[in-house]
Amino acid sequence: MPATRKGLSVMSMVLLTAASLLVATPGSSGAAPPDRRYTMVAFSNTSDRDMDVYESADGTEFQALRLSAYRPPSGLMRDPSIFRHTDGFYYVTYTTVDGANIGFARSSDRINWTYLGSWPVPFCCAFLPGTGDGTGSASPPGSSGSAGFSDGPSLSPFTTKAWAPEWFVDGDRVNVILSMSTGGGFVPYLMTALDPSLRLWSPPVPLAGIGADHIDTTVVKVGSTYHAFTKNETKKVVEHAVAPSVTGPYSFVPPGDWGSFVEGPAVVQLPDGAWRIYLDAYTEGKYLYSDSTDGLRTWSPVQELPGLSGTVRHVGVISEPA
Repeated sequence: MPATRKGLSVMSMVLLTAASLLVATPGSSGAAPPDRRYTMVAFSNTSDRDMDVYESADGTEFQALRLSAYRPPSGLMRDPSIFRHTDGFYYVTYTTVDGANIGFARSSDRINWTYLGSWPVPFCCAFLPGTGDGTGSASPPGSSGSAGFSDGPSLSPFTTKAWAPEWFVDGDRVNVILSMSTGGGFVPYLMTALDPSLRLWSPPVPLAGIGADHIDTTVVKVGSTYHAFTKNETKKVVEHAVAPSVTGPYSFVPPGDWGSFVEGPAVVQLPDGAWRIYLDAYTEGKYLYSDSTDGLRTWSPVQELPGLSGTVRHVGVISEPA
């Protein structure tokens, strides 16, 4: 073969190889695109009126998608929880600290949010222990109010606080788990959406077996078992309970070694199948995480969440295909 034709043949092979590589590996880095996307919503140490939105490909390294992405027209925006509905919209629910109301907003892109309104929660804790505020008819003469002793049963069904709402989707049912009180300790309850627009809700039902003085309850389902992670307000620790149904009865099992003065647990599955719990170490101003590789039975030592520890408070996290 003449030298000129041989050189052209070699050059053609090089160009074809390069072209095939460009087709097979789009992007300048040559790395495969992530197949999962993690969205985190949170309020911050500097503002509990604004919700910040973060994104991650692995659930560890988060970057800001938009800071101050949402501020409700009134009240606070604490303890946000996020999920993506079957209508394609993202929804958040959050603590308003405005009586017994929880707030709702939605977005098509996680960046621009529309206020949907607040839902008043009228009833919760009649005759449940530890939910009163010590000013009811069973209190000493001269006191006023409608709830019983703080260490006895509530004498009122009227909710004074509805805090830390958390989405929980179970099959085709969209639920919110929230912590409610008539003035004393909190009790976890579940409400179920009665319409696809999430505008109407069932009466609240208690999560049996968890009991009073528990707040920030979140639930995930693994197989046929429901796992609840909840803060014991007396001991200031996050506990772990399991049940055959979302409403219980729950039985407590050994939790991870997550330390004390932690709250706001958020649990999500990682790309490798492990589970991660995020925890707000509120007295230290840190955000922690711990992983389980054996189906939520044992947990790794806690680590600080890189980049966001010291900034975010009581986060909500979802994972979805990228």
